[in-house]
Amino acid sequence: MSAPLERLVRFYETLSPESLDHLREVYAPQARFKDPFNDVAGTAAIEAVFRHMFEQVGDPRFDVTSCIESERRAALEWVFGFTLRGRRIRVRGASVVDFDDDGRVTLHRDYWDPAEELYEKLPVLGALFRALRRRLRARRPP
Repeated sequence: MSAPLERLVRFYETLSPESLDHLREVYAPQARFKDPFNDVAGTAAIEAVFRHMFEQVGDPRFDVTSCIESERRAALEWVFGFTLRGRRIRVRGASVVDFDDDGRVTLHRDYWDPAEELYEKLPVLGALFRALRRRLRARRPP
């Protein structure tokens, strides 16, 4: 694993409100961050996304489960665990990141399914999304 990728994994696996002070060591000044809820550019905006996360959920933690690396691009699979309204929720996803010549992230794109990984796990929305999934699912051949 390259030093930039190792630094990124360590940053996420030890992420805390205090560790956000080191975000500029990991992300380039004009880096872009995109996930199902956010599409922002610049380290101040990326930091704001994470500060908001810490305000909205309890005990957030990322566990990177695998990495694939090729030149200046990497893909990471991860599990994000957090507490919401007293329930522990785990979201599985993946990120694709590009690094600059200095080894800092210039593009970070998260891929995960909010319906399956989040909405279906919530009490009221969950029932609705599970029913919708059953209705739209293709029937299996006999």
